[in-house]
Amino acid sequence: QGAATSANFWVPSRASFSAPRMEDGEQAADRGAGDRGPEERRDGTLLPPKKLPPNSRFTQLLLERQRTLGSKELWQQVKLPPGASEEEWLALTTVDMFNEINLLAGAVQDLCTETTCPLMTAGSYELMWAEQSGQAPQRLSAPKYFEALLLWVDRQLSDETFLPVEPGVPFPAHFRKGIKVIYKRLFRIYAHIFHSHYQEMMEQEADAHLNHSFKAFIYFVKEFDLVEKKDLEPLKDLIDLVLRQKNEELRRSSQPAEAA
Repeated sequence: QGAATSANFWVPSRASFSAPRMEDGEQAADRGAGDRGPEERRDGTLLPPKKLPPNSRFTQLLLERQRTLGSKELWQQVKLPPGASEEEWLALTTVDMFNEINLLAGAVQDLCTETTCPLMTAGSYELMWAEQSGQAPQRLSAPKYFEALLLWVDRQLSDETFLPVEPGVPFPAHFRKGIKVIYKRLFRIYAHIFHSHYQEMMEQEADAHLNHSFKAFIYFVKEFDLVEKKDLEPLKDLIDLVLRQKNEELRRSSQPAEAA
């Protein structure tokens, strides 16, 4: 169920789902970028944006994307550009997605506090944190979960043995597996915000940006099969709506224009 918004998006209901807690136990890659902890969070839950170095292997891809920005529908923008390396496209877009979700986490930090969100939930799902396989999952408040997750992703993207930035350096064999873990976890920030803070985002007129950001995330995840269906369950109805809207846009664009 849920209610439609002015942006034709579905507002999740806390009673929409009934599922047990979801726990993390994956390890995306061997770490080599330091061991910063949540206590080193800077500026609330908002980390400094991730920037790729100048003259990296991504420079040409960045220039090409910038040239075509805004000239395509959102679902087209996430597709692999002709002639591009899929690994480089996944890496580049993941840095962008991290920066976007990092900003969203910062935008809700006054709404999402230890008091308002003492547990990390998405509707009736409780989300627990374990940085590596073999660790006992921890119950965290939503803001502490956000910071632990974002710092963890930041370490992955800063580790050049996982995400090499120098031209010609091969990506590791486990790169795609690691990227999938990153997306599965980043999705949970959207899931919590939609379930717990969407009404407040609407009141602050920030819902249009959230909706646009989530659409781009889902289009990309679906295009490259980065998150399993079961892990998207907390926002299943909303995702179904996003994909129906996309299919409707495709249908309309494929119809011949009416004669004047």
